[in-house]
Amino acid sequence: MNSRLRPEDRERFQNTKAIREILDTAKTIAIVGMSTELTKASNMVGSYLLDEGFTVIPVNPRATEILGQKCYPDLKSIPVPIDVVDVFRPPSEVSAIVDEAIAVGAKAVWTQLKIADLKAAARAQEAGLVAVADKCIKMEHGRFGGQLHWAGMNTQIVTAQRRRFAR
Repeated sequence: MNSRLRPEDRERFQNTKAIREILDTAKTIAIVGMSTELTKASNMVGSYLLDEGFTVIPVNPRATEILGQKCYPDLKSIPVPIDVVDVFRPPSEVSAIVDEAIAVGAKAVWTQLKIADLKAAARAQEAGLVAVADKCIKMEHGRFGGQLHWAGMNTQIVTAQRRRFAR
């Protein structure tokens, strides 16, 4: 799939095995920068993830609720364990978000398409988190779950059966 990363960085921060592991095991996803606007990508991704059975926790200091879910101003305010921190903020803000994700004990940090701070991603990995950069969690879920293939997109996955993610 499209990426601006160098091949060695793609192997490290877009590793297919790591992505599948995240999608198979994650239950709670905090979306940092989730918008209240229904037409924004972060809102559509959150809606999709809710429909797919994930617990979605919006993180936006200017909202109290998004998609019927209680919204938090930052990661440290979330009262439950976080599996994945999905980032919809500019690359200049990723480093601080990664620091907060490490501090709260998140299992993974995922930055969306065109969002990458590879130094911060490396720091997350050094702290024991899985780090994915410059990928869309919705597209990857659809890619490995079969939804994108059924829609006629080349997912680079060859299978005759729809994959079921553990939930």
